[in-house]
Amino acid sequence: MGQDRDDEFAEFASARWLVLARSAVLLGAGHHEAEDLAQTALMRCYVSWAKVSGATHPDAYVMKILLNEFRSSRRRRWWQERPTAELPEHGDQDASVRVDGADAVARALDGLGAGQREVVVLRYYAHLSDREIADALGIAVGTVKSRLSRAHHRLAHDEHLTTLRDGTTR
Repeated sequence: MGQDRDDEFAEFASARWLVLARSAVLLGAGHHEAEDLAQTALMRCYVSWAKVSGATHPDAYVMKILLNEFRSSRRRRWWQERPTAELPEHGDQDASVRVDGADAVARALDGLGAGQREVVVLRYYAHLSDREIADALGIAVGTVKSRLSRAHHRLAHDEHLTTLRDGTTR
């Protein structure tokens, strides 16, 4: 019985690891922090595996855990420059195009309020439905829809994304 539980969880965790880590990055975490957040969320799922596996929307359940961990990390940490022993290597010219695009998207997401950013990430990256997003965030479905609508409007008029679409640089 215990082995079945472990196998079931391992399959669940393996299928969701990348989405959790990338969702954390899109929420505003650095790459290493995103991996820590994803791992912590999965650890909490393992501890409460009976609840998670029995949930109506297990993906919404694990995303709620991830969001809570992300929010908690923002309350208790000092976010300033951090010293490093190694400087990053310079990328090639092709990588700069990807970096510019990722930077434009990150800046556009930074322009959204926390609630709007959360629903955008859960909808377009985690592919959750309105109901699943509402369950994950503990809000009404109508609130999800209004936050998405406002986020769409802001993103459609965001100067960083306009620059990306036009191919111009600032």
